[in-house]
Amino acid sequence: MAKIIFVAPDGSRRTIDAAVGDSVMATAVKNGVPGVVGECGGNLSCATCHVYVDEDFLTRVGPPGDLEDDMLDLGVADRRATSRLSCQIKVAEALDGLIVECPEEQP
Repeated sequence: MAKIIFVAPDGSRRTIDAAVGDSVMATAVKNGVPGVVGECGGNLSCATCHVYVDEDFLTRVGPPGDLEDDMLDLGVADRRATSRLSCQIKVAEALDGLIVECPEEQP
């Protein structure tokens, strides 16, 4: 298990125990986190699971792959340097305490 902290646009935080190997998106959807939709079920085709990764975790999470990078360019209105698709972030023990911010709206 690893704890993932989801930050809502209003600044409120919700900490969820996530199973190692699950995606951050699957964890959010299973637990009803507002702001993470995951319409495509994690197939990297919709960008409705866009989040902003806390800068302290960027190196542990790693950069987006080429296809994810393209999806972020095309499908995300407010892309930042810390933008990731949460379906592409796999929960690992090294990510315990990961903080992700949910955007105001998804595409």
